[in-house]
Amino acid sequence: MTSAGGRAATPVSARLPDFPWDRLAGARARADAHPDGIVNLSVGTPVDPVPSVVRAALADASDAPGYPTTVGTTQLRDAVLGWLERRCGAIALDRGCVLPTIGSKELVASLALHLGLGPGDLVVVPELAYPSYEVGARLAGCEVVAADSTLALGPRRPALVWVNSPANPTGRVLPAEHLAKLVTWTRERGALLVSDECYLELGATEPSAPKPVSVLHPDVCGGSVRGVLALHSLSKRSNLAGYRAGFASGDPAVLGELLAVRKNLGLMMPGPVQHAAAVALGDDRHVTRQRETYSARRRELRGALLAAGFRVDHSEAGLYLWASRGEPCDDTVAWLADRGILVAPGDFYGPHGAHHVRVALTATDERVAAAVSRLTPSYG
Repeated sequence: MTSAGGRAATPVSARLPDFPWDRLAGARARADAHPDGIVNLSVGTPVDPVPSVVRAALADASDAPGYPTTVGTTQLRDAVLGWLERRCGAIALDRGCVLPTIGSKELVASLALHLGLGPGDLVVVPELAYPSYEVGARLAGCEVVAADSTLALGPRRPALVWVNSPANPTGRVLPAEHLAKLVTWTRERGALLVSDECYLELGATEPSAPKPVSVLHPDVCGGSVRGVLALHSLSKRSNLAGYRAGFASGDPAVLGELLAVRKNLGLMMPGPVQHAAAVALGDDRHVTRQRETYSARRRELRGALLAAGFRVDHSEAGLYLWASRGEPCDDTVAWLADRGILVAPGDFYGPHGAHHVRVALTATDERVAAAVSRLTPSYG
């Protein structure tokens, strides 16, 4: 490929890390060979049914011959605002503080580019992180630094800082005090803080478990959303991964810039999905049931992993257990694959995960029970 000036152009793929999931092919084949079938705990894709109230809403809105709006319907934006106040404690927001997205991954991966960041701009991601934060920054040509402590950055001033709580892959919940300090730090440096909160409603049900808190809560942001965005998704809390329904909320000036770009690119959540998402956001009952389902699976799998000699770190919320046998993660992946269980190597999420694996809770109760059985010391 050549540029307009006749120079050889660098392929876009050269800016990006290798796609990690290709590395799991061998382990997948070993797990598939188990006589009682594979238990796939490697990917966090929902397996439980879409709530009936949401399916009915999608059907009711299916006669949608015209183009949807990029900014979203009044119904959807009002549903988001009501949910943010009811579930996140966010106050004093208006419709300009909400922007629908086609799921959340597309915004994560395009955010730096759409905000006009590029070479010379610094993007900070967690040391253990969802790979798309880095992918999006590198696609825009930004410098990327993985750091959990602002002290590691020294005098450098980032343009964009990512935070994720409850975290993927670790399930760690950051306290409000920590998030508040990060908001202050980024504001002092003119950086945008983006909080990926797609697992916010999937905290553990035990009373002693830490409660996830949104960066939009007044205890965190001081009642102002200046310089702060929160990204949310209905994929996990409502099993709507197939619907591609998410939204960003926070600083209206930043969202206004993103809206202008997205209008030009035609990035619109489909109209029927907008209606279904509004209905889903107004119904807390199905989320409570789903949270209880994941909490039960978390307890069962955690107990089985501990009994099998694993250590489980963090894992207080979200969809994953962060487990270690004190050995290289590929060895642990192989050990589990021999038992028909497929998990993700911890180093998919950064070098700090080299001795851990990520165990997803997104399998049916029957498959979770099969994994628990295979992890018992007497199995086989």
